[in-house]
Formats: sequence, structure tokens, C-alpha cells
Amino acid sequence: MLNKPRLLTPGPTPLPEQVRLALARDMLHHRKSEFTACMHRVQTQLRVLFGTEQVVLPLSCSGTGAMTAAVHGLFRQNEKVLVVNAGKFGERWEHIAKTRGLDTAAISLPWGEGVQPQTVEQALDDDPRITGVLLQLSETSTGVLHPVQEIAAVTRKRKQLLVVDGISAVGLSPCPMDEWGIDCLLTGSQKGLMLPPGLALLALSERAWEKAATVPADCFYFNLLKEKTNAEKGQTLFTSPVNLILGLDESLALLLKNGLDALYAKQWALTMLTRCGLRAMGLRLLAERHFAWGITSALLPDGIDGSLVLRLAQENHGVIMAGGQDNLKGRIVRIGHMGWVDWADVVAGLYALNCSLHDAGGFCGARDYLEQALNAYSIALRLKLGQIPDSRSLTGQN
Repeated sequence: MLNKPRLLTPGPTPLPEQVRLALARDMLHHRKSEFTACMHRVQTQLRVLFGTEQVVLPLSCSGTGAMTAAVHGLFRQNEKVLVVNAGKFGERWEHIAKTRGLDTAAISLPWGEGVQPQTVEQALDDDPRITGVLLQLSETSTGVLHPVQEIAAVTRKRKQLLVVDGISAVGLSPCPMDEWGIDCLLTGSQKGLMLPPGLALLALSERAWEKAATVPADCFYFNLLKEKTNAEKGQTLFTSPVNLILGLDESLALLLKNGLDALYAKQWALTMLTRCGLRAMGLRLLAERHFAWGITSALLPDGIDGSLVLRLAQENHGVIMAGGQDNLKGRIVRIGHMGWVDWADVVAGLYALNCSLHDAGGFCGARDYLEQALNAYSIALRLKLGQIPDSRSLTGQN
């Protein structure tokens, strides 16, 4: 059967037509005035998106590159950092820190759970050597949203820097950097920003820039101080990813067209649609309480091959979703509802998943799972941002 391809993975995500056209533009020289003007426009828009008055650095790399740049730029070898390890990308923070030569303490949690702010505070009280906290806002491998705002309320009163991976959160759920007191916020291009992979963005607070100025540069490529100097002039330190910057100019205009409140309200509604639909199908959500706004993970019934379900959804329905990683491989399905995705895409994804579960030997007794999902979407869409419940305190009953 011929179906429209739908990419519902938590990155990369579909590209809007305006972005694809911008990516196809003839090449500009990255040191000339037309590109510099574009960089200045992008910089203004990025500060709005990040919620900061500080410069936002464009880096030619993946999100992992930005994580590496943050660790190398903010911490000297043998400093000690606290890592929240609750998934594949929490593990990545720990690997990067150890490769840098840092001493690490870890708060390890079962996959699907979010960290408690009190646990972070207690760890900082117990070890005065710790100079930074590294964690995800949205843990992509599980769909968990960590309580970064509450953790920032702890760290902003202390010497420790709070370094946040917002790769699956920036442009998807609120994370106003300056208001919350985040010291480093970073993201990648291929998720909420509706671009191909290859561009990362990183911003530091004023006190993080002060700390960076004391850390000797030992990485030739990732030099945050030199990148800042160039960014303020509408340039990058090395050769710029010109087409990605041109695409970013278009994607930011789309994201900010109706304001951040409208952007986040849409993402919340898509999240409610997805969660309600999966629950109506009889699936258990992996992140019941601390759930992200751009990705939803559900556990598959015992005896169901998750790889087979995903293959059937793609081959028979044109819907591409993601599976689990490491210990969750074959056990969960991850549905991305981020970036250039709307309600019709998610409904198609739920339908494809339901059919594929049945074809793989599973069962769903609900005939109205799509109606339930769309009703949840309709209710959520009518809410103003200030009326949206805190997802960290919900029990999953939407």
C-alpha cells in the first residue's frame, strides 16, 4: 500500500518546505556581508528561543559535540562534577566527563524515572568538591523530563554550574535559561529546530562565561571564548555550515511566528494526544510522571518483538518510529512528536502502531483509541500555557 512517509522519530525530524528551500539555496561565502547579516538575524532569534541575553554559539557538530564543548570549556581536569544518569544520554554525560579527566559522582536512576531536586541538593551538600551538575532536560532514550527549573533554584544559589542538555527540549517545552538560572543550555539542529543534523547551539550564563575564562583552552576546535568573539561579529570560529545557518534562519522564523506560548501549547497538545492514544490502546507509558513534551515512550506487551512492530509500521503504513536502546531494545516504542509534526501525523502513527501490534501478535481491545486521543488533543489545545499542569507532578492520567 502506498502511504505518505511520516517520520515520527525523536530526531531527525521532518523538514518544512521553507527550510528545505533555504537549504537548497546557492552557496554564500561565510565571511561576506550577506551571511553575516543572516547570522545577526539568527542570533537575535536564538536569544528569544533560549530565553537569554547572552550570545548563543552555533557549532558545526552534533549535539554530542556541544556536550563535549561544554565540558571542555567549563571544567578543568580533575574537577569533580555530578551527573544525573537516568538513560542513554545521561550515560553520555558521564563518558564525556571521564574522557575529559574529570572526577564524577553519579545519581543513577531506573530508566523511566526523573531525578528529585532534593537528591541533587543532598549530593551537593555531601561533597563540596563538586563544581558542576550535568543532566538532560529531556532524556531522549526514555521520554523523561527532569525538573531542571527546581534544580536550577538550588544551583543558582551555590558555586556549582548547572549544565543542561536541551537537545530534545529546546523549541519543544519551556526552558527560559536566564529566568530559571541555567548556566549552560545546549541543543542540536535535528529535533525541535526542524533542520538536518550537523549544527549545535550552546549558550552560557554570565557566571559560566566567567568560569570559562579561567579554564585553559586545550581543545583546538571547541574554544568557547573564541567562538563568542566571532559570534558577536556575525561569524563562526572555523568554516560555517552555511546551508544549515540559512535553514535555521527560516526555521526560527516559523517557530517564533506566533510566539513561544503558542509553540509550547501546540507541543503540549500533541503530547496529550499521544499519551492518551497509547494508554487507550492498553500500553503502559514508560515515563508516567516526569514526561517530556516532544517524545513519548510506551512499553510493549510481553512476547511482542519491538523490532518487528517498527518494521511493520514502516513497511505497511509508511510510519517510521524509534525503538528502545540498550536494556530497552525491543521492549519499547518511542514516538517523536516534535518539530514539523502535527496532529494528523501523530494520529497516523497511532493507527500504524495499533495495526502493527496486531500483526505482530498483540491485541488492542479499544475501538475508539483515536477518538479518545483526539478528544485529549482538543481539550489540551484550548488551554493557555499558564493553565497547563506541571508534567513533573502528573500521575499520567490525562
